[in-house]
Amino acid sequence: MNHPQESIKPYHADGGKATQVEQMFDNIASDYDRLNHTLSWGIDRYWRKKAIRLLKPSRPQQMLDVATGTGDFAIQACYELKPRQIIGTDISEGMMEVGRQKVQKAGLSGQITLVREDCMALSFAKNSFDAVTVAFGIRNFEDLEKGLAEMFRVLRPGGKLVMLELTTPERFPMKQLFGIYSRIIIPLLGRIFSKDRRAYTYLPETIRVFPQGEVMQKILWQTGFKEAAFRRLTFGICTLYMATK
Repeated sequence: MNHPQESIKPYHADGGKATQVEQMFDNIASDYDRLNHTLSWGIDRYWRKKAIRLLKPSRPQQMLDVATGTGDFAIQACYELKPRQIIGTDISEGMMEVGRQKVQKAGLSGQITLVREDCMALSFAKNSFDAVTVAFGIRNFEDLEKGLAEMFRVLRPGGKLVMLELTTPERFPMKQLFGIYSRIIIPLLGRIFSKDRRAYTYLPETIRVFPQGEVMQKILWQTGFKEAAFRRLTFGICTLYMATK
């Protein structure tokens, strides 16, 4: 099944989405953390904490953080869950290089490893991880179902999937306010503070068309996950998804 966000690419119609996404994140890696926290008013830290707390009862020891970017989720999860190992994967070496420096500075190099992986074809054996997480990266997947199927494959039976994704609020007035913010403010700040003007136009475009709520829940069921559920956070600006293999 094709989804609208899969056809939205950062730069131009020609070429694969994954290649362009990799280029885009390499371009904005040095500015990403500062601008990301600014654009979310720092609320993204609260969203990550909510997601991590869902995993506490299952005490995962072997974790995979897909689309790890600069490693914020992996670092926070390591502090709070204290797993034996977290492997963070991404296609952008630029983002992960920033992340590796943060991991080293935090003294977590023994627990967190960041490696380049294509989320459409992960190199890990099936049933390898107790938990798989992805925070604010799944809407960049070139093929949503294929990426979800890969995460399902590498999870152990009973393992947990936890996802965070930015979404469009459904109720007045947040829907209208978020529309203005995503269409005007985010691209404007991106042009001012980022080296890549197109990136912060592309990212809001993918939020608007990405499957959310009940639609994403149904996709998770169709992929094979059980107990798929979701929770809207901060008036629906972000949605937290959880499911079990």
